[in-house]
Amino acid sequence: MSDEQRSARVRVTAPRAGSAAASARPPTQPGTDAPTSDIAGVYVRSLIRSQLRLAVVCALGFVVATMCFVLAVALAPALDETYLAGVPVSWLLLGVGVYPLAITVGGLFVRAANRNESRYRSLAEEE
Repeated sequence: MSDEQRSARVRVTAPRAGSAAASARPPTQPGTDAPTSDIAGVYVRSLIRSQLRLAVVCALGFVVATMCFVLAVALAPALDETYLAGVPVSWLLLGVGVYPLAITVGGLFVRAANRNESRYRSLAEEE
């Protein structure tokens, strides 16, 4: 897929609720990326919440899976006595096994975040 066929990424920001900047913000001009109506603001807040929820779920999943590696090493002392290519299997599990996990979680996060953004774009274009 060429760069021309891809849609441009959209950076979505919102002021903090209750801040002076949020209440004193001037109305946005047409053609900008900022929300221009109440419904657009709802869509932006929904996107921010869904991206935050996705980030928390991915981070917790990574931590839980990493803790499973640690528990496997702690509960199976035989892994310290088993060697593979001169290195204890417990070291390989913690040192090498975490990288595919991190890459997988990262890939899943990017795919889900892109899906969230495309849903936001489709809702924003319908407006």
